[in-house]
Parts: sequence; C-alpha cells; structure tokens
Amino acid sequence: MSEPLVECRALEKTFASDAEDLRVLQGLDLDIAAGSRVAITGASGCGKSTLLSILGGLDRASGGTVRVGAWRLDQAHERDLAEYRSGAVGFVFQFHYLLKDFSALENVALPAYMRGEAKAEAYGRAASLMNDMGLAERLDHLPSKLSGGERQRAAIARALINKPSLVLADEPTGNLDAASSRQVRELLFSLSGRYGTTLVLVTHDHSLAAEADLRYILADGRLEPA
Repeated sequence: MSEPLVECRALEKTFASDAEDLRVLQGLDLDIAAGSRVAITGASGCGKSTLLSILGGLDRASGGTVRVGAWRLDQAHERDLAEYRSGAVGFVFQFHYLLKDFSALENVALPAYMRGEAKAEAYGRAASLMNDMGLAERLDHLPSKLSGGERQRAAIARALINKPSLVLADEPTGNLDAASSRQVRELLFSLSGRYGTTLVLVTHDHSLAAEADLRYILADGRLEPA
C-alpha cells in the first residue's frame, strides 16, 4: 500500500490564555490517501477549522507530527511553510476573499504570477480554469459584478492555479443559496478526477459531507468515522 498523502500522528493543539488552556485537538490521528475526498463535521468550536489551518500550514500544532506529501509541517521553517502554502495546497473558504479591484481573471492568475510564472502562461491557465468552472463569460468582471456562486467558483479556480496536491475547503457552501451550493458541491467533488487533487473539507452541511469518500466527526479533540 502506498503512503498516505496526509498523515497526522498524536496531533495536539492548545490555545493558552490567562483564564485557562483550551485543548482543541487531543492526540488526533489521520491518514488520507491521494485523490480522496474527505469531509469532517462536528459541533461549532470543536476544532475543525483549526485542523484545516494546521494542514494548510497556517497554524502550528502544539504537539505531534503532520506530514503532507514530502512536507513535514511540524518541523518546517516559516519560509518553507510559505512555499508550501503557495504551491502545495489550495484554500477555499466560506468567504471568497477575492480582491475587489481586480477582475476575476486577475484574481485567479495572481497566485501563479506571484510565484514567478510568466504573465501570459499564468493568465492562460487562469482562463482555462475559469472555463472549467463555467465562468468563461466572466473573466473581466470585478467580484462585485459576480453572483455569490460565481465568486466561489472563481475562488476554487484560484485554489487550483498552482496545481496543488491538496485542497482544503472550510464551509465552502455556507454563504450560498441552494442552486449555487449544488454547483460548488459538484465542482469540489470532481477535483480529484479532473485535476488529481485531494480534497479535505469541513462543514456543518451533512448532505454535503455525505458525498465524500470518507467522513469523520471531530469531537473531544479526536476524529471518529461518521
């Protein structure tokens, strides 16, 4: 059996304050095979977003080991984490975080351009991804001229522009109406087949989670099969 793309062992995360120490993750173990689509549910405040932040190199665990592909995130220096975030992982949040003064195409192309890719190549791949997302007629639109679903589809394209092996999605349909939610859901769950990308999402939407290959509940700092 091949090694998992994501491997966490005895993962711990504690938030310290003057009042008390809050242990959010407590000895959490997780293995995710490349190409899998994984959903994590759980009560608000249970640590779902914290886990995604650790997997995305946005936050550090308090203890344990975290490996994504060749990256040992628990041991990585900040400069290496910056490289990891810019190329190995893509993020889709509940809010799209598109830059309001840039066109949809510019927003999607920007991460590739910032990594040093030639402008023509970055914009060409961005246009291709937007076409895949059903946004071929929206390339020059500012985010304010896009619907909520279109903005989120542009955010998915942006997450894919640097060809990440892992996409992390935090409540990706939380701000969308039913029709837009279905579109985004279909796109997210097609990523592994279309782009060879592994998907890990956290959500309160049990109908969204039900479509994943693997489903977990995060409770008391640990993951249990759903």
